[in-house]
Amino acid sequence: MDDKTLPAVPETPFVADVTPVAAPEPARRDFLKQAGAIGAAASIMSLIPDPIRQAAWAAGSDAPELKEVKIGFIPLTDCSSVVMASVMEFDKKYGIKIIPTKEASWAGVRDKLVNGELDAAHVLWGLIYGVHTGTGGPKKDMAILMNLNHNGQAITLSRALYDKGAKDGTSLKALMMKEKREYTFAQTFPTGTHAMWLYYWMAAHDIHPFQDIKAIVVPPPQMVANMRVGNMDGYCVGEPWNYRAIVDKIGFTAETTQNIWKDHPEKALGTTAEFVKKNPNTARAMTAAIIEAGKWIDASLANRQKTAEVVADRAYVNTDKDVILARMLGRYDNGIGKTWDDPNAMKFYNDGFVTFPYLSDGMWFMTQHKRWGLMKADPDYLAVAKQVNQLGIYKDAVTAAKASMPKDPMRTSKLFDGTVWDGKDPKRYAGSFKVKVA
Repeated sequence: MDDKTLPAVPETPFVADVTPVAAPEPARRDFLKQAGAIGAAASIMSLIPDPIRQAAWAAGSDAPELKEVKIGFIPLTDCSSVVMASVMEFDKKYGIKIIPTKEASWAGVRDKLVNGELDAAHVLWGLIYGVHTGTGGPKKDMAILMNLNHNGQAITLSRALYDKGAKDGTSLKALMMKEKREYTFAQTFPTGTHAMWLYYWMAAHDIHPFQDIKAIVVPPPQMVANMRVGNMDGYCVGEPWNYRAIVDKIGFTAETTQNIWKDHPEKALGTTAEFVKKNPNTARAMTAAIIEAGKWIDASLANRQKTAEVVADRAYVNTDKDVILARMLGRYDNGIGKTWDDPNAMKFYNDGFVTFPYLSDGMWFMTQHKRWGLMKADPDYLAVAKQVNQLGIYKDAVTAAKASMPKDPMRTSKLFDGTVWDGKDPKRYAGSFKVKVA
C-alpha cells in the first residue's frame, strides 16, 4: 500500500485551508474570562505565589528552549485539546506559545515532522510507529508525548449500500457475496488508526481488507466530498466527517470505534526523538498545557459546547458547530433510525486515563501492522514502545499540570470480537487472527 491520496473533490465549505493559524486574540480573552483561575505550574512550587511561580517556570532551569511551537493538526474534532491549549492560553502558563497549524493530509504531517517544519503534531498513533519502524515512510526515530483522546471515530457506509440491504458488518458481507463487484473503502493513512479500525472490523465479519475490497487513502476533510461523487462505498475516519455524511444524507454510521474497542487510543501528541532530545523542557511544557486543555474540555458539558464553537471555525475544522457538538456531547444518530446517548463518546482527560501513553497501546498497533503484512517480521514490541512513548516527559508534565495518571504502563482491553489484548505475548497475538496477510 502507498499513501497516495485521491485528488480532492472541490467542495468549498469543507476543503482544508492549510494556512498556519493562531487563535484570534478576542476569542482567547473571552475564554480566559470564563476559564477561572489556573492552578499551580508544578506541585513542588505549590506554596509560591502565582506571579512568582509563573516567572520561575518561564525563566528558571526548567525554561522551555523554544518560546513558540508549531503543532500541526488535521481538521478533526480530536484536535480540540491542541486548539484549546492555545485559545485558552494554557500554553502561556508554561512559558510557550502554541501555534496550531492546519495541515491537508497525514502524509503531509508525516513529512513535516520528519523534516522539522513542524515541532509536533496531533497525529495518528500508527503513523508515529510506522515511521519509527520504517513501515510508514522514511524511517526516523519518533516520539509520543501523550495520548490526546479516546474513542470518537466511526465507520460510515454509503446510502447506496443501505438501499441494497447493508446496515452493519454482517449484512455488508451478505451483500458482497450476493452482488459481486469491486468494493472501495477509504482510510486516512496506511499504518494509521483509521486503517486499523476498518480492517479489524471487516476481518471480524469475514471480509478480507486486502483481498475482498479495494482500500484507498483519502484525507479526512475530503471523505464526504469523495463519497458524494461515488468514489467509495464506505470509509473510516474521525468526527465530524461521519456525522457530516449523515447530515448531508449520503451515508450512515455502521459502527463506532468505541464499540470496536472501548476507550481505544486514537490521536497522540507526536514529534521526533531528536526534538525531544534537543528540547526536553519545551516538550514537557506543551504536554502539560495540552493535558490541562483536555482536563478543561472534559470538566463540563458547557466546556464541550464552547470547544465545539471554537473548533468549528474555518481556522480549524471548518464545518457547522452542531455537526461537531452532537457527538462531542455523546448524542448519536446513526442516520438510519437509531439514536442513543453514548457514555463512551470522545474523551480528552477522564481523570488522566485518556492522556497516558500506554506502552501496550503502541504495541497493539505494531501487532496489527504485522498482521496485515505492513511489518515483515515481529519486532521487540515492548522495547520499541519504550523507545517511542516518552513516559518520563509525560510524568513530569503531569506533575506540572497537577493532573492524574494511571500507575501501570500496560492495560488489558477486550475488543468487540471477544479477543483480549494485554500486551503480554504480542507475537502470539499478532499471529492468532484467522483473517490476516500470510
